[in-house]
Amino acid sequence: MTFKHNFKKVLSATAFAAALVVAPAANVSAATNDASSTQQSATATSQDQQASQDQAASQSSAANQSSSTSTSSATSTSTVKKVAKKTKKTSKKKAVKKVAKKTTKKKATKKAKKTSKKSTKKTTKAATAAVTASADQSQATDQQDDAAKKAAEAAAKKAAAKKAAAKKKAAAKKKAAAKKAAAKKKAAAKKKAAKKSAEKAAKYWIAMRESGGYYTARNGSCYGRYQLLISYLGGDLSKKNQERTADRYVYGRYGSWVNAKRFWLAHNWY
Repeated sequence: MTFKHNFKKVLSATAFAAALVVAPAANVSAATNDASSTQQSATATSQDQQASQDQAASQSSAANQSSSTSTSSATSTSTVKKVAKKTKKTSKKKAVKKVAKKTTKKKATKKAKKTSKKSTKKTTKAATAAVTASADQSQATDQQDDAAKKAAEAAAKKAAAKKAAAKKKAAAKKKAAAKKAAAKKKAAAKKKAAKKSAEKAAKYWIAMRESGGYYTARNGSCYGRYQLLISYLGGDLSKKNQERTADRYVYGRYGSWVNAKRFWLAHNWY
């Protein structure tokens, strides 16, 4: 019984030490527990066989059992170390993979940032170029509009000046025509006045030659200031009728008193 109790203590201590060593890995702990259970089963069988022997052989069995326990403990420790080493290797691989993955992700992120920055720079440059082009086009359009406006203003000014010149010329022409017409009218009036004056003078000259200017003068069948035939007067010997009849006779026969005077001078009668 003492041997069995001591064996259990050793086995428990060994299992506890193995559990502490391989605590980070769940698979290693499971493997250690399986190994310890197998060992306990073998030890129990060995104890049942040795219980039937003599007490003298108990000490020898105890020594053999102690040796077996040491061997089992050494085997278990070796297994734990292997599992721990494997776990460490696996953990290291995972850590390397994780670091590689992180590095790859970092590189990808850095590359993406660089690409994004480059793309943003390119987009900004394109946008700036577009804005500059738009500004240049707007400026060119404004210049064209200003030029067109100035040209339109110049054309309007030229047309206004031309219209004003034409209007001024027309006014001057109209004024000249009016002046000419006035002068012509004045000349005509003057001529008419002169003619009237000449007619009056010629009529007076004939009257003075025919009757001395008397409305009652008589010479045979002729009577009055202009010595007209009495039959011409139609029985009306008034001054007014004498003047009217004399004008009708002279203008009908000579066209004017001037022409009548000219005939009188040539023939001594009219």
